[in-house]
Amino acid sequence: MSDNQIKTHLIEQLAQEHCLWSYAPETAHSISDEELMEKVLVYLDIDDIDLLLRLYPVARVKRVWRERMVPRDDYYHTLNRFLSWYYFGIRRPDTYLKQQQTRHFNRMMA
Repeated sequence: MSDNQIKTHLIEQLAQEHCLWSYAPETAHSISDEELMEKVLVYLDIDDIDLLLRLYPVARVKRVWRERMVPRDDYYHTLNRFLSWYYFGIRRPDTYLKQQQTRHFNRMMA
C-alpha cells in the first residue's frame, strides 16, 4: 500500500466510525496529519494504528500522542497506558504518564 492509499484508508475508516462529522465529505481529506494521528489512536483498532505507524515515524506519532492525549489522561487513562506500553516501549507507563502530565501542567502555569 502506498502512503496515499494508507491515508485514504484511515480517513475512510474514521468516516465509517463517524469521527469526521465536522468535516464535509469532500473536505475530509484535508484533515491535518496531527488530527489524523490523534483520531486514529483514539477511535481505530490495532491494525489501523499499525498502518498509521507505516505512514508516519513512531517519534512523530508519539509526540502527537504526548501533546494531545496524555494531558487528558483522566479520559484516556487505559488507552494511554496501552499505547505507551505496546507502541512506544515505555516500561513503566503509569510513572511516565504522571511525569508527562506534570510537565504539561508546569508549562501551562509558567
